[in-house]
Amino acid sequence: MNATVDTDRLIEGLKPAFLEVSDLIWGTPELRYQEARSAAVQIALLEELGFTVTRNLADIPTAFVAEWGEGGPVIAFLGEFDALAGLSQEAGIAEKKPLEDGGNGHGCGHNLLGAGAMLAATALRDHLKAKGIAGRVRYYGCPAEEGGSGKTFMVRAGVFEGIDAAFSWHPGSFNAVIPSNSLANIQAYFRFSGRAAHAAASPELGRSALDALEITSIGVQYLREHMPEKARIHAAITNGGGISPNVVQDYAEALYLIRSPDLNGVLELFERVKKCAEGAAHMTETTLEVVVDKACSNLLRNSVLDQLMQDQMERIGGSGFDAADETFASQIQATLSNGDIAAAYTMGCAEKPDNVPVLADGVLPMPPEYAVLPGSTDVGDVSWQTPLAQCFAASHTLGTPFHTWQFVAQGKSGIAHRGLVFAARAMAASGAALIDNPDLLATAKEEFARRTRATPYVCPIGPEVELPFRRKT
Repeated sequence: MNATVDTDRLIEGLKPAFLEVSDLIWGTPELRYQEARSAAVQIALLEELGFTVTRNLADIPTAFVAEWGEGGPVIAFLGEFDALAGLSQEAGIAEKKPLEDGGNGHGCGHNLLGAGAMLAATALRDHLKAKGIAGRVRYYGCPAEEGGSGKTFMVRAGVFEGIDAAFSWHPGSFNAVIPSNSLANIQAYFRFSGRAAHAAASPELGRSALDALEITSIGVQYLREHMPEKARIHAAITNGGGISPNVVQDYAEALYLIRSPDLNGVLELFERVKKCAEGAAHMTETTLEVVVDKACSNLLRNSVLDQLMQDQMERIGGSGFDAADETFASQIQATLSNGDIAAAYTMGCAEKPDNVPVLADGVLPMPPEYAVLPGSTDVGDVSWQTPLAQCFAASHTLGTPFHTWQFVAQGKSGIAHRGLVFAARAMAASGAALIDNPDLLATAKEEFARRTRATPYVCPIGPEVELPFRRKT
């Protein structure tokens, strides 16, 4: 029997348990590095299925690896399970209705992502076991992709060493290979300390940290005119110095997220943002502390694995949505704007047609070499450790923006479940094809070696940067 067909059959028998896990994780949305319940649910199922689980990877309580097999190539699957703040939402309805005011929600579908990658790993394990083929399968439970760069900290600790190839996926509007270029980023706190004073009686004695923060913001605004077109700078004021306007604020803090198409570019832009802040501190006679929170690298393309995954997705053909899926998708799409739908086509590197469907069931052509994913992911750092490919799977209404209540509302739907299964089939079949074709794996590894020789990897998180949950504030 063909390996790809074999893994397809195995997935059909396994999927109920993994769909249940995705729904359980959806119901317990946890933020970065706090995913104790979600990690425990995954670990329990993996141990029940016979995987050997190693916990506390990279000194992170919610990071783990599950492994099965001996000898042969090591094929890894990357899974996530973290949520986003402020996106609590009732499932299965096309209106904004939080389950909990200010609660968390799976606005990027990571409940599906982890369960789908686990399903692929288990199907590949069962394929190797049934055929008596040497090989090792690993599933990495990776916390804190959303604003935490969990995988980058894991890379720094060396936990991805010894892998021959890796696969992952992400929920989205289309079935497509993910463009293997993304934006590297650095996220850092800019903290200003000054001197408090009575704002009316003796303002001349004060040194305003809030003034320094505002001047930094102005400097960054002017900097935007003089940075690369694809670079981005985002900011949030995390401490404005209190709520009393009659006090000269002696402390203020902002969190800056800086992005650029490659690591060198983001490092250069980070230094320019720091100069804006240093100038503001000098002007206001305050002191500045910059604390790196997290960082991640741009994705490194592997065209061999990209083509392999493309071939498997085209063989499968699509998710097979039904009439109920179409009805719910129509209701969700009615809440979206034309801009939302156009942005989805941009993300998928596809041209928007005149008549937009509500669901995209089919496979987009391979993205061009120069295509850039307009976002960041810590999967990028893993792609510098081993040949890696990943895909989008159509698990949401076409045009659904990431990080919105609409994305959360679809997270337990039939649409989402079909997308999860499609992704698992594509990943498991790709892993089986690599093990069955040693020459193909060797070619992928040769490409990886060539690309990393040209641009050696440097971890963007230095040894001095502590994990966020261990850091003293």
